[in-house]
Amino acid sequence: MYEATDPDSTFDPIEPLRPPEGAPNVLVIMLDDVGFGASTTFGGPCATPTAERLASQGLKYNRFHTTALCSPTRAALLSGRNHHAVGMGAITEMATSAPGYNSQRPNTCAPLAETLKLNGYSTAQIGKCHEVPVFESGPTGPFDHWPHPGGGFEYFYGFIGGENNQWYPSLYEGTTPIDPWGTPEEGYHLMPDLADHAISYLRQQKSTAPDKPFFMYFAPGATHAPHHVPQEWIEKYKGKFDDGWDAQRERTFARQKELGLIPADAELTARPAEIPAWDDMDEALKPVMRRQMEVYAAFLEYADHHTGRVIDALEDMGILDDTLIYYIIGDNGASAEGSLIGTTNESMLVEPGPWQQPDYLIEHIDDLGSPRAHNHYAVGWAHAMCTPYQWTKQVASHFGGTRNGTVVHWPAKIAARGEIRQQFAHVIDVAPTILEVAGIPEPDFVNGVMQERMHGVSMAYSFDDADAAERHESQYFEMACNRGIYHKGWTAVTKHRTPWDPAGATTSVMADRWELYDTSTDWTQARDLAAEQPDKLAELKRIWDIQAAIHHVFPLDGRFFERFNSEIAGRPTPVTSTTQFFDGRMRRIQENAAINIKNKSFYVTAEIGIPEGDPAEGVLISQGGEGGGWALYLKDGRPRFCYNMLGARYDYVGGDDALTPGTHQVRSEFAYDGGGIGKGGKIALYVDGTKVGEGHIESSVRFTFSMDETLDVGQDCGSPVSEEYKARYNEFTGDLNWVQIDIGDDDQDHLISADERFKFAMIKQ
Repeated sequence: MYEATDPDSTFDPIEPLRPPEGAPNVLVIMLDDVGFGASTTFGGPCATPTAERLASQGLKYNRFHTTALCSPTRAALLSGRNHHAVGMGAITEMATSAPGYNSQRPNTCAPLAETLKLNGYSTAQIGKCHEVPVFESGPTGPFDHWPHPGGGFEYFYGFIGGENNQWYPSLYEGTTPIDPWGTPEEGYHLMPDLADHAISYLRQQKSTAPDKPFFMYFAPGATHAPHHVPQEWIEKYKGKFDDGWDAQRERTFARQKELGLIPADAELTARPAEIPAWDDMDEALKPVMRRQMEVYAAFLEYADHHTGRVIDALEDMGILDDTLIYYIIGDNGASAEGSLIGTTNESMLVEPGPWQQPDYLIEHIDDLGSPRAHNHYAVGWAHAMCTPYQWTKQVASHFGGTRNGTVVHWPAKIAARGEIRQQFAHVIDVAPTILEVAGIPEPDFVNGVMQERMHGVSMAYSFDDADAAERHESQYFEMACNRGIYHKGWTAVTKHRTPWDPAGATTSVMADRWELYDTSTDWTQARDLAAEQPDKLAELKRIWDIQAAIHHVFPLDGRFFERFNSEIAGRPTPVTSTTQFFDGRMRRIQENAAINIKNKSFYVTAEIGIPEGDPAEGVLISQGGEGGGWALYLKDGRPRFCYNMLGARYDYVGGDDALTPGTHQVRSEFAYDGGGIGKGGKIALYVDGTKVGEGHIESSVRFTFSMDETLDVGQDCGSPVSEEYKARYNEFTGDLNWVQIDIGDDDQDHLISADERFKFAMIKQ
């Protein structure tokens, strides 16, 4: 065996790992915040020709369910387990220390992508990931719960968080932040960019490993607010919603019956008293609210169009029929988080000011859908998009929050064409379905760790049998204490909180009133039988209690604003000191991973080098974007500070003289007025310890600058905080040595000494 030519030196050839023969490619598409009654595929007004195309050669599932909220639904989809069992009882921003709500999937519940990867699949995720714990979203991770590497995906291109600006997105490739290829003026929009990356990956995968199947999770984030879409798509819907949301519900309801999506004897549920009738709305506001829905409909069609490009790519490669496709039209019901009249900027909903008044909306009607807005539609439209059911997103008790139309397409193995399936299904059923059709057994161990069994039931039994008895017979629901249980055709439900009134639920969950519905005869949950059948209600409530105990739903937590405070919620805070230091040109620091400067005094110091020649320009540090934030920068060589209040008011402080060549410290100080949250304060600007400008702002942001914009050093990566510099092309042209943010009382000099800098560095070791 001394030489390779020795007969005893031969070894068996390396055999690449592959799944069982016949295992299909898998594409799971999940849209965002799309109610059951939104798409034309399920009777709604928003054109979805791609979904209809797939449905005509596949199946429509009209009793497919989600969890009523995005992070929980996605965690359940990707694990095959109920959302509380994988720590995702709420969105990541509201995580607590309780096991069912800590946002940390245990290693006993390995994700589907990991199992498929270990069995020879290529795996990729494109788009939204809202399952990363906020305290792990910083540039140093840990990355155990990111799509790559911790989530089992070999490739990830998309964004981390609940939503993203479609014109100026915050993006990652793997765990590395990247910039989009252009600006809105240059033709950039996130939706086609995501489709481009999906297509590029698929072609590369089939070119380099043609015998290896892929699992792609395509989750574009549309149509979550902000509703951003090119103007020409909006114009297609002009005038389509002039008669309002009540008339639209009636039209959709009739169309759903016509398509056979709901029974002929189904009842249209009543509009809740909390939602105003269209006829009662202010006539002056109606043009704005019509426009809100036109923008939303265009956004959904636009998303479906670019999803169709991914489908076209599969067809071009000759693998469409051999690919199992799930097209899940929404991760929950339509979003009722835009207030009763809608908004041009979601952050305005929790920040008191003139921007909450109808006159502001009317004045800014032309901004809707554009880069100038971060818009969301009125609650009435969300309710209409959930036709024919009660309620909306967040309300896990009723089907308006949990029932999402779903299309399954796999012509190579499913003989049926254009048929409807009515068996009860849930998002946790997708993972076991994929494993079954791939011929891969559910693993007992993954990476040496014993696994909790998946909670879902494979849907494959229904693919070619419309009359098959449903196998998913019982399913609990819970979201923000809105609760429900489905069991063998019956549902018992109770609504604790209304989505657009987060502070409204002040009573104990024990005081909530339960309702009872026989959905075998009452498709839409229109007739409450609780008073008539108290024993049946008690039986179902007992089943809910058992399921809740098994899956870590307890303790129920009805708090809302408190859970956004990490100290109260009991989750880690990445920055615990009163100082944060940034070296060089760090960027894309999530707001949850940056020091919190809101509702307090804060001081920002930058040490910079000014070169000889032309005046230095550009951003030293910024946080937030066009919809709200702050920035310290140089314009024409002069120091400037901007405080952007929700894009509605810009306050500037600046120095008169350009900085001379050499090293300088530029410092802005914000002295908070106090007396509550969201108050104003005095801003002073210093150069090398000498005051060069000052001013005062009347109010400040109380809760968050943005859901998607970040803190950036040396440039402003997303939409611009200040109107005085452009998006993207705003890098600082001098030398940026470091930036430091301090919070608290100003009891120090206006310069940071080298000795102080060293001491701080040693403390952080």
